[in-house]
Amino acid sequence: PLIIPNELPAAEALQSENIFTMDRGRAVTQDIRPLKIVIVNLMPTKIATETQLARVLSNSPLQVEMTLVTMDSHESTHISQEHMDSFYKTIDEIKDDYFDGMILTGAPVEQMPYEQVDYWKELCEIFEFAKTHVYSSMFICWGAQAGLYYHYGIGKHALAEEMFGIFPHRVLNKKARLLRGFDDLFYAPHSRHTESDGEAIRSTDGLEVMAESEEAGVYIAASKGRKQIFVTGHSEYDQMTLAEEYF
Repeated sequence: PLIIPNELPAAEALQSENIFTMDRGRAVTQDIRPLKIVIVNLMPTKIATETQLARVLSNSPLQVEMTLVTMDSHESTHISQEHMDSFYKTIDEIKDDYFDGMILTGAPVEQMPYEQVDYWKELCEIFEFAKTHVYSSMFICWGAQAGLYYHYGIGKHALAEEMFGIFPHRVLNKKARLLRGFDDLFYAPHSRHTESDGEAIRSTDGLEVMAESEEAGVYIAASKGRKQIFVTGHSEYDQMTLAEEYF
């Protein structure tokens, strides 16, 4: 089961889908250590992203404890402060904790230079925190671009037109545990105006391209030890997320 506060808006949606969730009070009475996953949610659509990621994380026979983190240096304008105060922590509040995994989401700041993003300094603190306090990290969309830039110096460039839609991708490493269960050809959504340098990713020691698209470019890249996983699209999206985003 996925361990979340009962009051989290995602809880009701997940329960209506017959997804097994458990409140923390019940979880602590069981003699099982849950996987601890911290989600750094940079998306303006906080509740939708919480629900999408919770839905994926719940697909496990293990207990999974989800901790939500926000930027203390940035004020979220698309969600109530009450929601943020109730369910989110800052990096200062978790800096002494250890996690099995971290998910860093995308953000609608991709057309800005990284250093001009108002929470870039704080995000760099999170990148450093993850090196020593997180076993494996997954970076999504702009989060993947930012992670590749911070950790490997790989830049990005503006696209002539938005990469928007659902595209076919090929699995390049069929033996990778990360891609176990994937079809050789699979579809995934993208929604972005910029792109990390694909050639730089391919030529960087320590990185492996694991899936790519002829049209959308590198889709999944990972460090050799799988401590860092970079996903350039949005596999967490619901069936109608792109339609809702566009219209």
